[in-house]
Amino acid sequence: MKLNWKWMTLLFFLLAAMLLTACGSGDDEPASDNESNTETAVTDTESADEKMTIILVENSWSASELNVAVAKNLLENELGYTVEVISLDENAQWPALAAGDAHASLEVWPSGHAANVAEYIDGAGTVENGGLLGPVGRIGWYMPSYLLTDHPELATWEGFTTEDAATLFATAETGDKGQFLGGDPSFVQYDGDIINNLGMPFEVVFAGSEEAILAQLDSAYSREEPVLFYFWTPHSIHAKYDLTRVALPEYSDDCYAKADSGGVDCDYPGDDLFKIFWSGLAEAAPDAHTLLSNMNYTTEDQISMIAAVEIDGQSVDDAAQAWLDANEDIWHGWLP
Repeated sequence: MKLNWKWMTLLFFLLAAMLLTACGSGDDEPASDNESNTETAVTDTESADEKMTIILVENSWSASELNVAVAKNLLENELGYTVEVISLDENAQWPALAAGDAHASLEVWPSGHAANVAEYIDGAGTVENGGLLGPVGRIGWYMPSYLLTDHPELATWEGFTTEDAATLFATAETGDKGQFLGGDPSFVQYDGDIINNLGMPFEVVFAGSEEAILAQLDSAYSREEPVLFYFWTPHSIHAKYDLTRVALPEYSDDCYAKADSGGVDCDYPGDDLFKIFWSGLAEAAPDAHTLLSNMNYTTEDQISMIAAVEIDGQSVDDAAQAWLDANEDIWHGWLP
């Protein structure tokens, strides 16, 4: 049958319109669930990639290593940060934090850092006081308690002013002077000044590290020989050995005001250990800043981790993990 050309033209335009409508309808459909999830995943990945790497300072003693291990674990596993750990001595860490080359140090002993606090926190404002860590520290002079059986006078500093005391503690290295065993030379130590200012015939010999002090203590203790050394609490050696802290003249602020001129002639003060941060951390990583600011546990918590490493032979990471596993109620409160 032959159709009229007008009807054929109308039919052509109707078919064309229908075809265009069918082809264009897919452009206006909402994205599928898979497409939406993919876009969200990309956005989330980009946000995660924007998190900065947190650089934590580790000092050369066990408690500092454990503090860092606890913080690193939580920053990585709870907040999703990448954490880098760098080893610096306690004086070099201040300019590194001020420059933003490191972001946090978690255990500062204030008795040795008044000048750094004045320069970097109170003065330039390039380092932030991150608040108390919790444990209270005390540096002092220690010796095995068995020495007091025959030499009760050694309980106080006056007992170390005699030639007999020098002879008792003399070594091949110190000759006719008694040996006082110091730690790492970078540690805050006023022992040479105390010895000179109190008229003691002793000489400081630096062991070089915490481990070296412990090795010499262990050797002397096993033979019940004399040893007088620089050390501190909290530390696991107080659970392992029976030690006596020598009573030096009582600490005073006036005594330590003479530190720069070599005038210290008194005991070390008690130290409320605190944290320090790069001043830009709160803005750059506010959730990490909150966690580290809130980080606070007891002296006993810290001692338990130190003992796990130094007495029980656990690794630093394992000891930190064990503490975290047993104390979720504590560290969960640190989270932002």
